[in-house]
Order: sequence, then C-alpha cells, then structure tokens
Amino acid sequence: MLDFQVADANPRVMSRKRTRSRSEDNINTKVQPLNVSFFEPAPFSDDPVAVKAREECDYTQKITYEMAVNGEATRQIRVYADGAYDLFHQGHAKQLKQAKTIVPNVYLIVGVCNDDLLHKMKGRTVLDEEERYNSVRHCRYVDEIVTDAPWEVTDDFLEKHKIDFVAHDDIPYASEDKDDIYGHLKAKGMFLATQRTEGVSTSDIVARIVRDYDVYVRRNLARGYSAKELNISYLKEKKFRFQNKMQKLKDKSKQVIDSIGERTDDLINKWEEKSKELVENFMMLFEPVKLKNIWSESKEKLKKALTPPASPTPSTSSSSSSDDGAEDLVEPPRKMRR
Repeated sequence: MLDFQVADANPRVMSRKRTRSRSEDNINTKVQPLNVSFFEPAPFSDDPVAVKAREECDYTQKITYEMAVNGEATRQIRVYADGAYDLFHQGHAKQLKQAKTIVPNVYLIVGVCNDDLLHKMKGRTVLDEEERYNSVRHCRYVDEIVTDAPWEVTDDFLEKHKIDFVAHDDIPYASEDKDDIYGHLKAKGMFLATQRTEGVSTSDIVARIVRDYDVYVRRNLARGYSAKELNISYLKEKKFRFQNKMQKLKDKSKQVIDSIGERTDDLINKWEEKSKELVENFMMLFEPVKLKNIWSESKEKLKKALTPPASPTPSTSSSSSSDDGAEDLVEPPRKMRR
C-alpha cells in the first residue's frame, strides 16, 4: 500500500508566484513496499507460515470483547469463521469481510468442512472439498485456511488454533442435542455476529440453474459437451439440438427483417429528398415575372369560372304615346293551360 506523508508547510506566507520546484521541496514521498503474501493465496493451517503465526501468538493474554471493540488488544486478534462455502459468491465474501473488519487488527482463520461431513449434515454440494478450499483461500480477507473443519467448535479446537472469537451470523443453528451450536460461545463472550447478504445464497444459485435447466443444457451442447457428460438421453439431446437450430434460424430471420427495415427507411428518406429537389428545380424554370403573370391570368379565369352570370332585367319598350299622352301597358303573360 502506498503511504504519502506531507511535511508541515512553512508558517511564513508564501508567494503565489513560487516555482513548482520550490513547492515540491516541501513534499516527502515515502513508498512502503507491498507484502509478498498479498499476492499469494492464504496458507493452510499446517503450512509453515500459518504455524509460525500461531506459535508467535501469546494465547495466555486473553482478550475480552470490550478490549477488542475498543482497540485495546495487546496483540493481533485471531478470529475464526466457518462454513461450507459452496459456489463461493459475494455473500460469502461480504461475510468474511465483516469478520476481518469487525474489530481492529484481525488475523482471520476460515474453516471449511469436508465433503463427507457436509453430505451428511446438509446434502450434496456442487463443488468438491478441494474446489471449495481453493475458492476461499483466494479471498483477499482470509489469512489462514483450516481444512476438515468440525461442525461444532469445541474448546479443544479453540485452544489448538488459539482462537479469540468466532464470527458467524446470529441465527441459531440447532443440532441433535443443542438448540444453538454457537450458544456456549455467546455465553463466554467469544461470539461476533455478522450479517447475511439478503437475496443471494448457494441455494438460490442452485434454484436458478434448476429453473433454467433446458437453457443451460442447450448452451453446453452448443459448446461441445456430449449427452453423456450432461447426463441426458439420446432423445433429449436431439430435442435440444433441434431447439438450438430453430433459435439460430429465428435470430437470422430477425436480422434479415431488421436489415430490410433499415433499407426501407433509407429509401423513403432518399425519395423525400429527391422529391423536394425535383419541385425546387421545376419552380426555377419560370422567371418570377412570368410566374406572376401566369398566376394573375389564372386567377382571373378562375374568378370568371366561379362567378355566376347576372340575372336578366325586364326591358321597357318605348312605344309611341297615344293622342291623349297615355303609355301602352304591357299585358302580363297568360297562364298556361293544362
């Protein structure tokens, strides 16, 4: 880890125009080399590194809960966490992080149960014990791995590994003769409660695989696994391979349709651009004056065509006056006989 220490600034008021070289003189950069073990997986409990750390621990100095929480421990605190850790996931990692950081200066020991014990107490696991051991020892928070961990933590086990506290979630774990296998540790003040990560567990992951069983089988068949390796029958293999081919055909059809749709949109956009250009070029064939005259003439013709003819007015005949000066009256038309 890098540790940058900055020296105290000069109490005198410094000029803003000082050069970069003078300001850098006041900085003392100290780089701490990284521990080689940071790049290595956690050792097993019988490895020399783990044995040395255990022998150097003065277990006669008992550390109480109050001392650990308040950071008053006189030595490194050895915390133990245990579990199956099958299909190691983020919930496991977060639990181990809590165990590592729940009190200051922790040396975290993680116990992993073997296959025989887990198959008896919990059922079949997905990963075997070697896979589970190596999954946990590559977690960054772990300092030591205990293989073949017991189901219940006894006083002898605590003494052997010089364990100060056991970290686990606070849910009671019952056994044949006990209501809670961590009860005696809680009574002694040697228990540190961690929180479970909701929504993620090994059982949830297994349930997802079972739910989407067909999808994963089809995927592995496409990747070259045989029916024997996947433990499926000849008919199921043919069925899944046929489904894979139909899915590929469906995907190709969708790609073709999408490409046709894109080409159609391009054609429509190009046609709109060309039509606008054609109209503009057609309008440019006429001069503005000619276009105005054509519009005026067309307007007059249109006006005459739409205006109805005027109704006829009665004509007055200028007949000669009679001797006495009276005008001749026009006889109204007779009614037509039926």
